[in-house]
Amino acid sequence: MTGKRANILVSVDIEGVAGVFHVEQTRAGNGEYERARRWMTEEANAVIRGALAAGATAIKVNDSHGGFRNLLPDLLHPQARMVLGKPRVLGMMGGVDQEIDAVMLVGYHSRAQGRGILAHTTNSFAFARVWLGGQEMGEAGLYGALAAEHGVPVIFGSGDDAFIEENQPLYPHAVFAETKKAYGANSGDSLTPQQSCVLLEERARQAVASLLAQPASMPVLPLRGPLRCRLQAQTVALADLFSQLPILERSDNVTVEFDAPTAEYAVRVLNSLSAMSAMLR
Repeated sequence: MTGKRANILVSVDIEGVAGVFHVEQTRAGNGEYERARRWMTEEANAVIRGALAAGATAIKVNDSHGGFRNLLPDLLHPQARMVLGKPRVLGMMGGVDQEIDAVMLVGYHSRAQGRGILAHTTNSFAFARVWLGGQEMGEAGLYGALAAEHGVPVIFGSGDDAFIEENQPLYPHAVFAETKKAYGANSGDSLTPQQSCVLLEERARQAVASLLAQPASMPVLPLRGPLRCRLQAQTVALADLFSQLPILERSDNVTVEFDAPTAEYAVRVLNSLSAMSAMLR
């Protein structure tokens, strides 16, 4: 971070957005999704407003859900730029390699097999559990590790209480905002979209203000490679498919493993496996 500059990357998912509880709300082609993507865009705008109020220099917004084209560009804050579409090398962290000083995670969710609302890791059809460097991780952990390799800290996260409980230990200096409490995979107690936006704007302002006041208080601790990545597939057939990639080793009926020199390498392999899994749908 140079002087008082604060270039922010806002990575926005949908499952952690207030009011979102069912998979129908996360998949294109129905009215429930159209409503949810508007809430997603409004939560992104709330975080942008808070970051700008605290003194953010520039903001790039990464659409990080599904096909990476859910945000409504005509409704997004005019001072932000957008990262849309896939495939892209850095996935949910696209843009983190472009003079970014901090990352903010919006609308994130807990990992696969977690107790949170719509919990999954990268691909709910394909992946049952993922470990990196011996630690079980979801998307926030994997992509935060990727960001750390670029010298960029995670300073903010929003989502349900399960997401926060899982990720506070990974990012103890970050500011978190709880949008809802999980009762189960598809039920819980949520703020209204309006209430959530008020909370997110204030917490985002706090996060960026802290970054600018004390940048050294946001340490960046990349994982030390090489890293062993272990993936438990949802079915034996998927493990059969993944084992076609020569860098993977089969460790049991549904588990494959590989060595990654960096977290970015691991994420790129996982995203490639996710794309491969489409042939078995």
